[in-house]
Amino acid sequence: MVDRGASALSLPDDWPAHPDPILALNRMGSFDWDLDTGLFHMDAQAHEVFDLRPDEYDGHPATLAVRVPAPEGYRLDALVSQAMKDGSENYGTYFRIRCRDGSLRWTHTQGYIRRDETGRPRRIVGIVRDATQELDDLKARREQAGQDAARQEQTNVVQLTTAALAYARSVDDVIEVLKDTHGLTHLGATSLVMGLVEAGRIRLIAEGPAGSFVPGTDVTGIDEQYPMSEVVRTLTPRFIESPEEFAERYPLLWPHLTGLNITAAAYLPLIAQARPIGAMGLLYSDRGGFSPEDRNVLVALGSSIAQSLQRAMFYEQEKDLASGLQQAMLPRTIPSVRGADVAVRYRAGSAAGSLGRDIGGDWYDLIPLPGGRVGAVIGDVQGHDTHAAAVMGQLRIVLRAYAAEGHTPATVMARASVFLHELDTDRFATCLYAEADLATGVVQVVRAGHIDPLVRQADGTCRRVPVEGGLPLGLSAEFGSLEYPVATVELDPGSTLLLCTDGLVEQPGADLDDGMQALTALIGSGPADVRDLADKLIDVAEERGGDDDVALLLLRRRGLDAPQSGGRLQQHVAPGDPEALSEARHMIRAAVRAWGSGDRADEIELVADEMITNALMHTEGSAIVTLRVLAGSERRLRVEVEDSSSALPRRREAGESGVSGRGLLLVDLLTDVWGVEARGGGKCVWCEFVVPGRA
Repeated sequence: MVDRGASALSLPDDWPAHPDPILALNRMGSFDWDLDTGLFHMDAQAHEVFDLRPDEYDGHPATLAVRVPAPEGYRLDALVSQAMKDGSENYGTYFRIRCRDGSLRWTHTQGYIRRDETGRPRRIVGIVRDATQELDDLKARREQAGQDAARQEQTNVVQLTTAALAYARSVDDVIEVLKDTHGLTHLGATSLVMGLVEAGRIRLIAEGPAGSFVPGTDVTGIDEQYPMSEVVRTLTPRFIESPEEFAERYPLLWPHLTGLNITAAAYLPLIAQARPIGAMGLLYSDRGGFSPEDRNVLVALGSSIAQSLQRAMFYEQEKDLASGLQQAMLPRTIPSVRGADVAVRYRAGSAAGSLGRDIGGDWYDLIPLPGGRVGAVIGDVQGHDTHAAAVMGQLRIVLRAYAAEGHTPATVMARASVFLHELDTDRFATCLYAEADLATGVVQVVRAGHIDPLVRQADGTCRRVPVEGGLPLGLSAEFGSLEYPVATVELDPGSTLLLCTDGLVEQPGADLDDGMQALTALIGSGPADVRDLADKLIDVAEERGGDDDVALLLLRRRGLDAPQSGGRLQQHVAPGDPEALSEARHMIRAAVRAWGSGDRADEIELVADEMITNALMHTEGSAIVTLRVLAGSERRLRVEVEDSSSALPRRREAGESGVSGRGLLLVDLLTDVWGVEARGGGKCVWCEFVVPGRA
């Protein structure tokens, strides 16, 4: 119902600041839509037309959705968009609103589009009015005009229904359009039934009014004696023009319809790409036959519905595929981490009207590392499609592999950037990698074009942690910049590290800093439990909606059951520097005695000295000695010696002189457990001693 010949409105520049009293006298409301700000101002009479109190409307068009059914809203948006696009000065149309009491009534609107000197639309002013009585009168006049007018009305309905179906994204949307818009009711149908062909059967997906369901017809065979089965089997419409004909042709179905006063019916096969995908039935209670023109209109309607239905089915299938692919690319489970509580969440964005875009490249990962450390990853591959998800999956795997190999955080990020650059894809990715030592609370953070992390303290205060970053992955290699600065963050017991993608932060019309401040405030007021906090954050993202995905990872360092009796010490020992070696020995001896482990001090010092000497003798670089106490059911003292050689130590028999070859034998004999870990281009030889007391 579009006003094809609506004339241009002659309105003063300040309209509707001083609306013509005639508008109010004729029960017409006025509106002024500022296209730059998006605000849609309405006067008091317009509020009455929409059955809204002033306190129920906030000036945003989206608020009118409580009164304008979704299919009507789709049609209005399409009409206004087309008018602005094709240079029209005005538009006019009828649409329905759902009143406060749930009833539907017709409304008419007419708008005048004001443009600037470049022709760009800047403002729309116009009127709205209750058109129920007008359309009732029009319906009566059309009924009196004869069959020609009725057929023309049917043609218009087919066109409008087809336009509304263009916005349907699911099978439920198609059914909603057919049942709720000014479609089938204007065709005069009493009820609608629809079924889809699945595995050689017809599954009912829409039935008529309450009480019209026929038991046993949820699923029917194509060879059974039902009208929908027949039209699917023969690919030919069936028009039933009397109750007697209905009872004779379909004796199984007719006894269940006698109470509905059905006088005629039209059953249409829904055919797409030369195959039946379903069937639709229109049941009438006020007609006794179908003219050739009626039949042509209904066949055209069936063809339009079939195309929309197939498109909706394809969309749902691709959405299911995308969702499955997304879940397959993300970690199936998150490992439990000793000393930490972890929560992860993911929300898929939704890009309206775009098949396959309910999937993206956002991901999270948690990587257990040796020595009580853990790596936390959050990232976002450019794009919202299956290719972005595929790239994401590959990136997640290589990041996990590089971290597990023992590379430093900066090296992990640099190698991942090179990998993405060499992947022969045009996508780049932002990423943040945090490596946390849960025993000490030291977190090393590397950022590649991603947003900063946040830390919530045990008392609930939350702050953004600025981290100097490098270029996004894939771009740093392209531009020859593989430097990724490493920032150090102290995570106290009870504090939570939060990593997220920008879908949780960015909001339309607000900059990133404002979004980070809002998120910081939200986290600070949220629950202390990481799972509850993650649920709250993802619920907020869900309520806000939006096209972007959201990935979220929270890592809370647990408080210690008892205070630690020791800490963590580290010493760099350069080759050929006897003073550094002596200082390392002194550090080990003093730390062991200070930590209350004097009864094993000689053993620990001897083993550590042997490990340091071995690293200096058999590599060309320096050694890094780390000494720390590990918390747990039993107190352990751990010694680590890192060097730059990837060659693993091996046991061998002592030489003839008896001077060398005994190192690993001593380590194996004196320690409780020992091992070797890869650390990037080098290795780490470590050992642990069970010592008295609890850490």
